Amino acid sequence: MSEYVLEVRDITKRFPGVLANDHITLKLKKGEILAILGENGAGKSTLMNIIYGLYDPDEGQIFLNGEEVKIENPHDAIHRGIGMVHQHFMLVPVFTALENIVLGSETVKGTTLDLESARKEVLEISEQYGLPIDPDMVIEDMPVGLQQRVEIVKALYRKADILVLDEPTAVLTPQEADDLFMVMRSLVKQGKSIIFITHKLREVLDVADTISVIRQGRVVGTALPQEANNASLAAMMVGREVVLQVDKGPANVGNVVLEVKDLTVMDERGHTSIDGISFEVREGEILGVAGVQGNGQTELVEALTGLCSVEGGTILIDGQDATNASPRKITEMGTAHIPEDRQRDGLVLPYSIANNLVLNTYYKEPFAKGIVLQEEPVRKQAEELVEKFDVRTPSAMTAAGSLSGGNQQKVIVAREFSRPVKFLVAAQPTRGLDVGSIEYIHTRLIAKRDEGTAVLLVSTELDEVMQLSDRIAVMYSGKIVDVVQADRATKEIIGLLMAGETPHDAWKSSNGKD
Repeated sequence: MSEYVLEVRDITKRFPGVLANDHITLKLKKGEILAILGENGAGKSTLMNIIYGLYDPDEGQIFLNGEEVKIENPHDAIHRGIGMVHQHFMLVPVFTALENIVLGSETVKGTTLDLESARKEVLEISEQYGLPIDPDMVIEDMPVGLQQRVEIVKALYRKADILVLDEPTAVLTPQEADDLFMVMRSLVKQGKSIIFITHKLREVLDVADTISVIRQGRVVGTALPQEANNASLAAMMVGREVVLQVDKGPANVGNVVLEVKDLTVMDERGHTSIDGISFEVREGEILGVAGVQGNGQTELVEALTGLCSVEGGTILIDGQDATNASPRKITEMGTAHIPEDRQRDGLVLPYSIANNLVLNTYYKEPFAKGIVLQEEPVRKQAEELVEKFDVRTPSAMTAAGSLSGGNQQKVIVAREFSRPVKFLVAAQPTRGLDVGSIEYIHTRLIAKRDEGTAVLLVSTELDEVMQLSDRIAVMYSGKIVDVVQADRATKEIIGLLMAGETPHDAWKSSNGKD
């Protein structure tokens, strides 16, 4: 019998215009945690979807315990002992944990669903693997860490011996991530094998037995955690050395630029997503907003940039009332916006880079005369900004949709920074970027802060918030639970606040002082 429970050889997958997997070979041993490290778009998830039967490979072979297999679909993968926990959980919100776990694998007594036998088995799995859950709790009432636990129990209930975890910490607090790593170690001690997909360097060094790095659809290197470090892994991911720590001096803080008072915002369903929050951002500082995705950060950014209506409270930008103002008026007040979804809200993908660079100034001179767009000034500015902001493109007239994610983000940054800016909203500014592009964006944000701009940084990447911010506001359930000076913040304190702890309890738990 083979020493490998799973082996993929020369897996290749093509989509129109994209070579997603290019002759990838990987091997997983029994009782091993294999980390697949790479940036979004590197081909990690495509490979896992092939292993789980969601895609057919164009070339290559898959072996389970030394025997070649063809995995036709997810049901086939589950039957062969492969379970997958997706980044976006596959759970029915209004069902209980037990109902979700047995869904698709129900047992019956006669004509009746046998939930009691299933409940007993689920509780046995929970106890055996250290995954305590309440089988009768409804999914939508669970925190995300508990929902993820249900997903893992669901895979184990289906007799999975190989677990594929796709970006499993993306929606977790630091404490929940640490709990997950303990569960992963417990699972492999009991004979399970895990493939762990991530783009976070620290995580693979903490939990993996072996690390394979994928870049542009290829395996570019394999390392052992004890022989690797952040710098060496980052260099493998990008193909060059990367500065991981931003050089940031002390803030030179000035007058208040953004003042938010008792802000209330409702979501599309009429539920309160921002619940009476107040805060301010001053010249020359970065206020970071930390929180698990879905606690009101998106609605806060939309309210500040005129993309959604405000139910109550006021927004002042440089002393002017911006409450329920139009996006154009807010822009003309000196606001720049790096949106969290660059393709949906930041760019018009079929437009050229040049036209994307004037999306908020096209009606002004020298780009317009009356209602006529002046193509030569638009092109000239685009060529200057492409060079200044290091946008890698054959031409400024290339369609924005043909650029890589990092270069699309540079186009947005170039547009927003190419005019006088008093207040900058940067929402998830490095989501999906390689570490080289992250380095570039971070440097630009610090430079803007040092020019005297007031910066609001909203990110679910806690490392990013802690590294760049001068103060950190933590959001939970639509409220700001605390604002912490960055030099006093620790991951433990911020993580506890992100989970809804009161400031008093968070500081007490971390042995801090009120």
